[in-house]
Amino acid sequence: MENLKFWQQSLQRWCITREEQSNLKRRMTLQDSVNLEALNKHKQDLEDKCRKLKEDMSTMYVPAQKKADLDEEMIVLLKRRDIAEDLHKDLQFRHQRLQVISHTLNSWMKQNMRIPFKDVLERIQQTKAIYGSLSVVDELFEDDPNKTKEAIVMLYYIERFHELISLGEYEKAACFAANSPKRILQNAGTMDKFKAIGKVRGKPLPLLLFFEAIFNTSQAFKRAINVDLTLEGIKCGLSEERLDLVTHWVTQEKLTFSEKVGDAIFAYGEQHPYHKSRCLALAQIVYNECGLHKKAILCLCRQGQFHEAMEHIQQQSKDINPDDLIQLITACPQIDLIRGLTEERNGKPPSLSFALTVLHLFSVDMKKIGMKLLQEVSKAEKDVIEHLVMSDLFCSIEKWQELANICLQNGFKNLSNDIMSILRSQAGVSEISEDDITNVMEHVFW
Repeated sequence: MENLKFWQQSLQRWCITREEQSNLKRRMTLQDSVNLEALNKHKQDLEDKCRKLKEDMSTMYVPAQKKADLDEEMIVLLKRRDIAEDLHKDLQFRHQRLQVISHTLNSWMKQNMRIPFKDVLERIQQTKAIYGSLSVVDELFEDDPNKTKEAIVMLYYIERFHELISLGEYEKAACFAANSPKRILQNAGTMDKFKAIGKVRGKPLPLLLFFEAIFNTSQAFKRAINVDLTLEGIKCGLSEERLDLVTHWVTQEKLTFSEKVGDAIFAYGEQHPYHKSRCLALAQIVYNECGLHKKAILCLCRQGQFHEAMEHIQQQSKDINPDDLIQLITACPQIDLIRGLTEERNGKPPSLSFALTVLHLFSVDMKKIGMKLLQEVSKAEKDVIEHLVMSDLFCSIEKWQELANICLQNGFKNLSNDIMSILRSQAGVSEISEDDITNVMEHVFW
């Protein structure tokens, strides 16, 4: 408010001054002062001037506090600029340092590393003419002596690695890559170099030697191999039919598993029936590590470990729904598995509806399995069948009637009659229409 009053007072003084100056140029005559038209025109001129001054006050002037705020903001921005400039200088130096090393190493490698390593260091120091700054080269070696020694060691490993590759000493080159400092040679680029070599007559595959070396050292150094190298290594071992190596890597080494790793081992077992059981066990380990419980359960079922599979299903019941279980029995249509899923277990209701399961099997051309289930149930007493029907909380009367018709069509007349008798006896129902979709257990809850 004080600032506003200040500007208003200044404006008033300014207006008076301008008015006086205007009056000096043009004063109203006595005749104009009594002329209504002249007075109205003079009044209009004054109102226009007042309106113009108000507009100027709102657009051309700001409070003094605004200037103080802008000054503070300017100080903050200048500090940020100084910090950014310092960071830019530091990054620029680092970039130039990397350019020096990169240029020299590229030239060295193009010459097939014929120059001794000592001469390489001297060449790095002599690159002032290329990059124009003496301080860059000097700081390269004076920035941190420890880092300089570390860089020299890394360069030695790179030089020795390429030398071994050129001499055909692939096993030694693989060991050098596996033991390289900071794992600088355990990457996709090194893998591609071994892959490019291909097969060598009378010798193990160089790429397999590389994976053997890095996987064996992962456990010793307690450092997991990344997911991409793990996948490529597993694929390489399987392609060379070295399931013994893959088994050792999966069970003993420190790798980073993924769904693709499990799928690769699973697929290898499908293609090689002799190794199928071992591949299923290995794939199960991978899937469990990745939290892929549905695929792990399928591996257990394919191995015939139905009891363990049922335990796993109960432990992961929150993540597994009836549709998942239907897919499971479709992929692994085993009587013991289906029996375990459609029967009560440890006082808990069945995981799947018996009627819906049999109807599904008949609908997906698995009639043979469905017939075996119906044959087992047909041998049971009527009270057992009644309990089976009454304990089914997922199936409607309509579906049970459909199952009874299937029983009748496939030679299980007594079982069909028992099911229909049980259905008619529920809640006074004398006849079941095709449109009735009431749940069998509805009378229990209502």
